Amino acid sequence: MINQRGTAVWNGDSKGSGEISTQSGLVKVPYSVGARFNGEKGSNPEELVAAAHAACYTMFLDVILTKDGKQVKQLRSESKVTLDTSGDVPKVTKIALTTEGEVEGLTQEEFQRYAETAKENCPISALLKGGAELTLASATLKS
Repeated sequence: MINQRGTAVWNGDSKGSGEISTQSGLVKVPYSVGARFNGEKGSNPEELVAAAHAACYTMFLDVILTKDGKQVKQLRSESKVTLDTSGDVPKVTKIALTTEGEVEGLTQEEFQRYAETAKENCPISALLKGGAELTLASATLKS
């Protein structure tokens, strides 16, 4: 088993702000309500989920193409996460992947099949489809 961690720190009320960071230390970005809902500078959870999904999907697509002996020059993918804010509680309602690739000796139909296989099987796609146990391991109130 491999465990990876992400951390978020929030300061203040809903007008406050925070910082999101990753275990490797390579990602350390500010986030806020304004960045999430009003297009202000900073990051937000949906953007980070989209980036993680695009990265996982693209890597998985490369692995299955390479495993089948295909020569991949480049793959470029985007995961677009739609957050619906019209209800009482914001809700992610859609995630749409797009991908394009430069792969030698592959037809459009074959690339489409590989792309669908990657969509169904990359670990983050599986997670987003509800394929992981979610627990609250701890909740400690500091005084």
